[in-house]
Amino acid sequence: MKNLSLPRLLSAGLRGGRSSLRSNLLFQEGHMLSALRLCFTPLRAKSIRLSILLLIVALTLFKAHPAYGQGGVEVKDANVVVMFGQQITFQAQLVSPLPILQASILFRELNEEVTRVAPLQLGENNTVSFTYDASQNVLPPFSTIIFWYQVMLDDNQTYTSTPIQFRYDDNRFPWRASTSGPLTVHWYEGDDAFGQAALDAAGSSLAAMNDFIPLTLNTPLDVYIYANAGDLQGALQLGGEQWAGGHANPKLGVVMVAIPPGPSQSIQMQTAIPHELAHVMLAHALGAGYDRLPVWLSEGIASSVELYPNPDYDVALKSASQNDSLLRFADLCDSFPPDAARAFLAYAQSQSFTKYLHSAYGTTGLMSLVSAYTDGLSCDLGAKRALSMSLGQLDTRWRESELGQNVTGVALRNLAPFALLMLVILVVPIWGAVDIARQRRRRRGLEAK
Repeated sequence: MKNLSLPRLLSAGLRGGRSSLRSNLLFQEGHMLSALRLCFTPLRAKSIRLSILLLIVALTLFKAHPAYGQGGVEVKDANVVVMFGQQITFQAQLVSPLPILQASILFRELNEEVTRVAPLQLGENNTVSFTYDASQNVLPPFSTIIFWYQVMLDDNQTYTSTPIQFRYDDNRFPWRASTSGPLTVHWYEGDDAFGQAALDAAGSSLAAMNDFIPLTLNTPLDVYIYANAGDLQGALQLGGEQWAGGHANPKLGVVMVAIPPGPSQSIQMQTAIPHELAHVMLAHALGAGYDRLPVWLSEGIASSVELYPNPDYDVALKSASQNDSLLRFADLCDSFPPDAARAFLAYAQSQSFTKYLHSAYGTTGLMSLVSAYTDGLSCDLGAKRALSMSLGQLDTRWRESELGQNVTGVALRNLAPFALLMLVILVVPIWGAVDIARQRRRRRGLEAK
């Protein structure tokens, strides 16, 4: 359970539906400034500057004490108690010189468009408390929640408080943190060396991504490392997310992975962290266009920048090639297969195919492909615009080049330019010799006549 005290917002004044207080302040300031012009006209410039300074101080002090008789209300002792995945309790005291007729709390996740509204029962001294069932109405883990109070006073006017924010952390675990630049790594099992190794892997991931595709991270990003897959799965389920080996939420700037401390931690850090960071960086760079990328391309890029390539990918590719069970990339544009074996093959193919495209067409060609897809072109049309080939043709070229399929065809296509050159070299002399022989026969025929 996490108790979030909000001292900076304990005295957050509520803004009324009417702006009478602000209007009165502006009206009084206008009269004071007019009087100042009349009184200070004959004075010297130095005296005028001093008087203006004194007036500004007086206005500042005047504004610091709003008139409660005009409907001012205060929110005191604002407090939030979080039990991740179970409930969130909001508590506060509403103070007003006028009787409060109705009160409500409004809240939402920062990136949501729908606002939740709940009526409040006023307790002694206008204290209010509301408990939200987070087990049934889930919120994303590590998201920012924004909430505010709305009241109707005895003057039949509605007033809304200044919004208050808090982070919906997975507080089931005692998180530790280490930060470098825009990256912050969080973990709860393992020593300082474990956290530093994870932070180093995350930093190397940024460099690897920039080498493959020139993208940089300009916004803060948090990497949460769970000690086992069960803990990560629990967090995702309690947050309404689908189960996965790793999770990236670009809108929140959050990456969640499962890496237990131990002998294999370095390999897992160099695989899982770069993969999920790549998704966040792509999403930040492409904005809404990120969702238009084919799945094979987004996963292919993320897999290509892993610092420790998965050796089982090559085994899966070789076996599928020999068994003629490779997946068509046209079938991997919208989603990957649901079964684990074919999904693994889809990741292996996507990584190999993306690396082939990067090798064959360079960073410029790969970025052109990304741009075509973010512009909204279909899986096939995007490939044609960017690389002048259909997706099927690129698929065939990849199979021939990387998997050795149709070796004879590959060899003939590679030899074609040289064969054409040899043909030109041989045909010209032969044609010349034939032409000379024909001319000789013609001369002999004329001489015989």
